Amino acid sequence: MIQVSESASKKIVDMMKDDGFDASQDYVRVGVKSGGCSGLSYDLTFDKQIGENDKVFEDNNIKIAVEKKSFLYLAGTILEFSGGLNGKGFVFNNPNASRTCGCGESFSL
Repeated sequence: MIQVSESASKKIVDMMKDDGFDASQDYVRVGVKSGGCSGLSYDLTFDKQIGENDKVFEDNNIKIAVEKKSFLYLAGTILEFSGGLNGKGFVFNNPNASRTCGCGESFSL
């Protein structure tokens, strides 16, 4: 499962609305792709549909779609949002990552 903190949930709802999506119906697609300074990077987009290879979760009123291949890397991850003057934006707290980069946008196993 992937969890969404309350602060991330609020920010996602606002961003989805700004981009023409509806958080009560549409999905946040969370994935992993090659790249970044640690080897793998997180990918976060909005989607109106789920695919046949997606796992779907809901937490804090956010529907999350994850392709099965990416789920292997993301199981147990908590998506958080850090704002303010020193805020980084979205932060992935991934228990599967053995190493993360300074910006928090990439990781390795």
